[in-house]
Amino acid sequence: MTDEKKPKQLFWYNIALLAFVSVWGLGNVVNNFAQEGLVVVVSWILIMILYFVPYTLMVGQMGATFKDAEGGVSSWIKEVSTRRLAYFAAWTYWVVHIPYLAQKPQSILIAGSWLFRSNGNFVKNTPSIIVQSLCLVIFLIFLYMASRGIATLNRVGTIAGMSMFIMSILFIILGLSAPAMTGSTIATANMTHVSNYIPKFDFKYFTTISMLVFAVGGAEKISPYVNKTKNPAKNFPKGMIALAIMVAVSAILGSFAMGMIFDANNIPDDLMANGAYIAFQRLGNFYHVGNLLLWIYAIANAMASIAALAVSIDAPLRILLDDADPKYVPNALRRKTSGGVPINGYKLTGILVSIIIIIPALGISGTNNLYNWLLNLNSVVMPLRYLWVFWAFMMLNKQLDKFHSDYMFVKNPKVGFGFGAWCFLFTAFACILGMVPKITYASNPSAWWFQLILNVLTPIVLIGIGFILPAIARRHQEEVN
Repeated sequence: MTDEKKPKQLFWYNIALLAFVSVWGLGNVVNNFAQEGLVVVVSWILIMILYFVPYTLMVGQMGATFKDAEGGVSSWIKEVSTRRLAYFAAWTYWVVHIPYLAQKPQSILIAGSWLFRSNGNFVKNTPSIIVQSLCLVIFLIFLYMASRGIATLNRVGTIAGMSMFIMSILFIILGLSAPAMTGSTIATANMTHVSNYIPKFDFKYFTTISMLVFAVGGAEKISPYVNKTKNPAKNFPKGMIALAIMVAVSAILGSFAMGMIFDANNIPDDLMANGAYIAFQRLGNFYHVGNLLLWIYAIANAMASIAALAVSIDAPLRILLDDADPKYVPNALRRKTSGGVPINGYKLTGILVSIIIIIPALGISGTNNLYNWLLNLNSVVMPLRYLWVFWAFMMLNKQLDKFHSDYMFVKNPKVGFGFGAWCFLFTAFACILGMVPKITYASNPSAWWFQLILNVLTPIVLIGIGFILPAIARRHQEEVN
């Protein structure tokens, strides 16, 4: 066996499991159930068929076509389009992590509160400005640690990630079996009535789609495995179909379990922040193990959030700067210390994240409201990076004769372009409507407008900064010349 053939040892089930662990989690079930209730079951089925399956298969073809590309999506864009667009793809990939970094300290604080106090009063009672001040301190500590070159907790993150995955599966098993095993009462009445699962396709419903897209996105992480798969033309699509089935089954069964534990017709306001903890606390009571399940989940979630915070400060920034084109990224931003730390990139990260942590707290009262808003903001901003995946696939199909791939999603370039365009437009549609605040206008008009302005301005400003940097880089080069 030659060296070229040795890496190709993964089968379809290996691909499915690797992808499932990396893209799925209990939070996806809780957050979408909090927004839609039982109708989310049908929403999951639709999003899998219309969006997730073609999305993952497009990623497979892109990964197989550009098997040696190290920059991910930005490298794909560079191959099928221009270096300028490749820069914007890299910038988008990095900058959408800013709201994500602003939210992770919240998750750490909430997990710690449940671990030591075993209740959700921290979210309900603590003023948002105090919580966000603590979040800023936590973030700055991790930013300082990263700037000093301290390890990014990869091993802890792997262990915590696997623990979260196990707890997600355990939640489904225990939640669905609780009524039969423990005699617990099903919280939602008439769960057998089909009418409870049919969405009302109105404007309010469409504003929740971004959370579904946010939940199933990130399949581009799987692309490096395409060329490590044995017979990728056969095994990779089988793996992606298996992934879609596993995610769909987990999402649907998890939503049923949520409906058994929480009344879908009377969803608590703090379900996004506290729902998973309350669920494990109730399951612990059902199975007579007290708060054991709650504590295990709180520890796992805290460790996963800490690892995600540490890694997300450093990794996306290096993707942007390590292969940065001097024509678009100023030398000052690319400057590294003797230890290889992009210090000015860290400073820019610190400024942007600090703004998103503090400014919303000045106009959004209540820690729970702030948590829900920031989570919804992430569902608007994070999927913006997926747009580049679909753009790259569209451009690939316009010049398909120039490239070779061991795996093809569709062989007809016009059909392939159509799939890419559909997913591009669907993602953009979800992000735009996701900007509409989830609080009712009548309940607090000033807060509604404040959230809407932040939801619109945040992605515009974050992406807009990317247009400024090339001008700064060009001016610097002119001064040097």
